[in-house]
Amino acid sequence: MIFRKYLTLTRAGIIESMHFRLSMIMMIVGNMLYLALVFFLWKAIYASAGTDVVNGMTFSDTLVYLVLATALFNFMEMYTVWEIGRNIQSGKIVLDLLKPMKYRSYLFWSYSGTFVVQFFATFLPTFIVVVLLTDGAIPIGINLLYFAVSVVMSVIINYSIDFFVGTICLYTESIWGINIMKQVIVLLLSGATIPLAFFPDWLKNIVYYLPFRSIYDAPLTILLGTGDIMQTVKILLGQLFWTVLMLVISTLFWKVSLRQITVNGG
Repeated sequence: MIFRKYLTLTRAGIIESMHFRLSMIMMIVGNMLYLALVFFLWKAIYASAGTDVVNGMTFSDTLVYLVLATALFNFMEMYTVWEIGRNIQSGKIVLDLLKPMKYRSYLFWSYSGTFVVQFFATFLPTFIVVVLLTDGAIPIGINLLYFAVSVVMSVIINYSIDFFVGTICLYTESIWGINIMKQVIVLLLSGATIPLAFFPDWLKNIVYYLPFRSIYDAPLTILLGTGDIMQTVKILLGQLFWTVLMLVISTLFWKVSLRQITVNGG
């Protein structure tokens, strides 16, 4: 019974996403243009390097990694920060808090339908194309199960970070600059724009102790890795640690910040 209300929100999210078909088409077109830019940019980088392998990755390895990272980003992005900011500025947050469901859960499950649509519209087609064109770049086996578990934790970590940043709007009443900074930091330090293998050693060591790596690099490492079970377990345990910690931090920050809530009109 408890999941029925959540599934209702998921169904509503699917219907809403399917209704705005032109927006989805434009997103896919924009994604293709971005991937074309990534292809030519990294082709030029490898050409200027004068070697087929840079930091342990070939051009094909880098391209597959970045294509899948882009697909994961499109699949997991929820725009939670913008939603919280708009709700606080408009005062709608008060009505949401009165709903018979925790605001955090309501917001997450409201976006869950988008996950379903984006999975079938962007990630799955991209994954299939990469498998067919690269002929073995992605091992097919038990790693797919580990990858699925890793992605679930990635979604929770990503959402917790977004929810934490969105909560800051209770203090600032404006979120644009903070969210832009958050997006730059997450996309850079998670490996979504540049594989972590290309980072200098000192920065790489720092990133490994931050939660951002668990969002994109961790699931991609499991998916594209050699199948070393010990490495996979280590990555999953690291993600589990950040999943629990970010859930606790973002939840506590929200509870404390609600005491400071002020909205337009009262």
